[in-house]
Amino acid sequence: MDDRDEYNPFEHRHVERPNTALGGLAHLLKSSLGTGILAMPNAFRNGGLIFGTIATLVVGYICTHCVYILVNSSHTLCRRLRVPSLTYAETAEAAFKTGPLPLRPYASAVRRFVDISLAVTYYSAACVYIVFIAHSTKQVVDIHSGLDIDVRLFIAALLLPLLALGAIRDLKFLVPFSAAANACIVLSFAFTLYYVFRETPEVEDRNLHGSISQLPLFFATVIFAMEGIGVVMPVENSMSRPEQFLSCPGVLCVAMTVVVTLYTTIGFFGYAKYGDNTMGSITLNLPTEEPLAQAVKVLIAVAILFTYGLQFYVPTEITWRMIRPSIPEKRQLVSEYAIRAIAVCITVIVAASVPHLGPIISLVGALFFSTLGLIIPATVDAVTSLHHRDFDARNPVTLTSPWARAKHVARLTKDAFIIAFAAIALLSGSYASIREIQGVD
Repeated sequence: MDDRDEYNPFEHRHVERPNTALGGLAHLLKSSLGTGILAMPNAFRNGGLIFGTIATLVVGYICTHCVYILVNSSHTLCRRLRVPSLTYAETAEAAFKTGPLPLRPYASAVRRFVDISLAVTYYSAACVYIVFIAHSTKQVVDIHSGLDIDVRLFIAALLLPLLALGAIRDLKFLVPFSAAANACIVLSFAFTLYYVFRETPEVEDRNLHGSISQLPLFFATVIFAMEGIGVVMPVENSMSRPEQFLSCPGVLCVAMTVVVTLYTTIGFFGYAKYGDNTMGSITLNLPTEEPLAQAVKVLIAVAILFTYGLQFYVPTEITWRMIRPSIPEKRQLVSEYAIRAIAVCITVIVAASVPHLGPIISLVGALFFSTLGLIIPATVDAVTSLHHRDFDARNPVTLTSPWARAKHVARLTKDAFIIAFAAIALLSGSYASIREIQGVD
């Protein structure tokens, strides 16, 4: 079977409510412009102004490239298997299923690994959301009460509203919450920029580069902020003209240009404004005694609270899909609600165990987003390029020209570099984050 045959997967897709390129761009921007952008000044605190700027651009390019090769591999595998579309996990499975013979027995295991990685990543991000809400709320309550209330009490108080949001089983019922969250995020982001640029930031006394021990925290935070890999395939699969996703200028190119530019700008000027006092979220640096700053903290807390439902929905659907076949049909409804409640409780317990925003963001970025956003896409691209022209035969694809062989070697070398970079970020970032958590405690 030749990948270059006449089968066009886009012509066979039947999406009930397809998105335009503009709709796909909006979804991709929404997935990437979340709480991570508020953590970028803290990343620059660890990376420095000059190094942070250059490294953010480099990491942004690598993350964008990983999205590109994942979607491009999915298109190749759709043609190879003659199917209209593939999810992230199905793409990974198809790559191993049609790849070199020694790798094929692992196809199902790879699919399950990707599903579990997605679930764990989103649950971990939900823990970050809880910590974020608690810290924002604590600052406002403390200033009005005159007390210094333990942040863990705020985390515990979130349990009931989070249980209510986690019990929503239909995605359409989360739409009003997402709409309200978007409005709150836009307002809070605009007011935050006002505070950052209200006075000219002083760059003279800021570090131009971080120490070696701080760089793993920088990279882990930036990777956490940049990555929206979990929604890429759903967005691309829902587009009425999927070819516009990877075109230039296309949805991916435009979205990531905006994302990287905003992240670099906020990181640079946020750190220039607050220096070594920069906190895990820049909103926590706003002057709490001012009513407008208090409004920003409340708005961002409400926005993240409402976003929790959507953040929680994705991994719970994956978890339920894996568990459902082993549960009798008459008990499935009760069991699903029980699983949702247990999952919410676990995220709250984890958040209460590590109630410090900066280190937990770095840890989630290093451990989970490095795997899901960098290692898996590069591995899928490499395995896809090693396929057999006829995956039922035992003859590998023949590269007939020196130029084709050179391109193939370059592709594998590039994928190996991305995997190595992600592995270093994973190990060093996780180690540094855990050390910082232990130091904070």
